[in-house]
Amino acid sequence: MAEEAKGTVLVALLANIGVGVAKAVGGIITGSSALLAEAAHSVADTLNEIFLLLSLSRASKPADRTHPFGYGKERFFWSLIAAVGIFISGAVFSIAEGIHSLTTTEEETSTSHFIVIYAILAFSLVLEGGSLLKALRQVTREASTAGRRLLTYIVRSPDPTTKTVASEDSIAVLGVIVAIVGTALHQITGSPAWDAISSIVIGVLLGLVAFLLGRDTKELLIGEAADPAVRMEAVQVLSAEEGIVGIKEILTMQLGPSNVLVAVRLQFEETLTGREIEELCTRVELAMRERVPALTQVFLDPSRVTVEEAQQAEERFELTRTEAASLVDPDAEPAAKVPAARTRTARRLHGT
Repeated sequence: MAEEAKGTVLVALLANIGVGVAKAVGGIITGSSALLAEAAHSVADTLNEIFLLLSLSRASKPADRTHPFGYGKERFFWSLIAAVGIFISGAVFSIAEGIHSLTTTEEETSTSHFIVIYAILAFSLVLEGGSLLKALRQVTREASTAGRRLLTYIVRSPDPTTKTVASEDSIAVLGVIVAIVGTALHQITGSPAWDAISSIVIGVLLGLVAFLLGRDTKELLIGEAADPAVRMEAVQVLSAEEGIVGIKEILTMQLGPSNVLVAVRLQFEETLTGREIEELCTRVELAMRERVPALTQVFLDPSRVTVEEAQQAEERFELTRTEAASLVDPDAEPAAKVPAARTRTARRLHGT
């Protein structure tokens, strides 16, 4: 998946370099605010793709003494930097350029300049659209594998790299369309205000996507829980073990796009020997990794679990199951459906 993500980022990087140069040259020649705003957008996207490539390289480093859980969160950090870059170098510049154009008197745009603007925007639409299709093909395939609707998968995906590229390219295509509309209205009405307004709209769109990406990446960076379907798989593995009589709580954290930590406080059957507990723990860890390879770190903490605590855990599991079920594509294969939440731990503690 990392190699495919790298390919998607590289396609987006090359597309942004090409259209960025074209937009900047065209904007300087014609004085088009929309083109200059789009050029700033492409520059921001180009820098962001470089950040994302850096994150893919850094995140692949193996765990070491100072980072025992690996470097997976590098993907989250550099994606956050990319979101900030979209806002500062894209949104702020575009809005400032639009306001500047609204408050200053500009020379009348000639027909030849309009032709240049349209040609550059059409060229940009082709390249940006190609990059978007590449990103959408990847996320569509991943969403299908996960049994999720496309939009739901993009919003909830723990992989910020592909999400960032898909979001950037979507806004890039939309921004080019806004620029074309603004340029057309400028040409029809003779008022450069439309060109400036389109620049401001592009800036607002960039600011919105930067906020959404930054918010999602921040949650992952500070320790967001794993996907609810992943949590339910852990519950099912634990509930299948007769030697576990109570579960107090299951804690998960996304260590990287494909690395999840799960820690469980649970009560073992009192008659189990130390050797049997060791074998049970090994069995649980292997079963979890088999069902969900992303569960790379599994910790089981023996604890005393009261009936009330077990019942509270059952209620949380049911809420998690409901959340997971709401995310599943109804047309997905049966293997993608969410298992039931019942763990029988409360009943075991009752002695029934």
